[in-house]
Amino acid sequence: MKSNSQPIKLFLVVAFSCTNLLVSLTPVLAKPNVGSSTSDAYGGLRLGSEAKTSHTKSTTFNQPPIPSGPPPGGRVRGGAKRNLNGCQITKHDLTALVSFTQEANSVINVWGKTTLEHPSWFFYVPYTKDFPYAVEFVLQDQDSNEIYKKPIVLPEKAGVISVSLPTTSPSLALNKQYRWFFTISCDQEKNAPPTYVEGVIQRVELNPAVVKELETTELLKRYAIYAQNGIWYDALTTLAQLRQKNPKDAKLQAEWQNLLGSIHLDDIAAEPIFWEQP
Repeated sequence: MKSNSQPIKLFLVVAFSCTNLLVSLTPVLAKPNVGSSTSDAYGGLRLGSEAKTSHTKSTTFNQPPIPSGPPPGGRVRGGAKRNLNGCQITKHDLTALVSFTQEANSVINVWGKTTLEHPSWFFYVPYTKDFPYAVEFVLQDQDSNEIYKKPIVLPEKAGVISVSLPTTSPSLALNKQYRWFFTISCDQEKNAPPTYVEGVIQRVELNPAVVKELETTELLKRYAIYAQNGIWYDALTTLAQLRQKNPKDAKLQAEWQNLLGSIHLDDIAAEPIFWEQP
């Protein structure tokens, strides 16, 4: 009997240990699946904690190379110099919210892509509706023909404003470059140059697979798709629309800060956005 007791004791010890191990693992194995789909604030679906984790990383805007041919040039900020144009010096300059590249010789090329026939532009304007001078947006085709011109009515506070090309104006043609100007003339006699920003916009076409994805996904994902494909104007407009619908959303504010920071416009990111009035 003595010789048989040792195996029995060993078996009981092993069995007891395995039972304890299974009991300790039960809460983990029985933990509910947190990846179930739930409705989000942007009109689509998110995939539980996995989607939350993925959105904690800001979307990266992929700046495309400048188009072939003569460099577009341009101007992102319109510095107001009292002795040059009569405009009052302000905390921030007139600023175009648009992507740009700076060459080694300090030459700046201001240009961006859109997929839209009638896109929107965004500008930070440091003046308000009581500003007594002319503010104007102009769009030209490749031959410098003016195809759209609009006097700008400023909001009650300084901030970012939108300017849209109306459907009554000619559509942007595919793969054509258009030059835009946003000017503030502080000299009524027009003896001094205006404060201005300018750049180039080009309408392009995405591949069918990306277009199909854009048609079936929610706005936040659309923004990411545009940004990853280097479509500046559509990415900026989509993100601005999201912020308009969800002004207190900290995640969207962080995305906006990241997007403008990627083009060195961090100082404008906290400014309010005012949409163009019809």
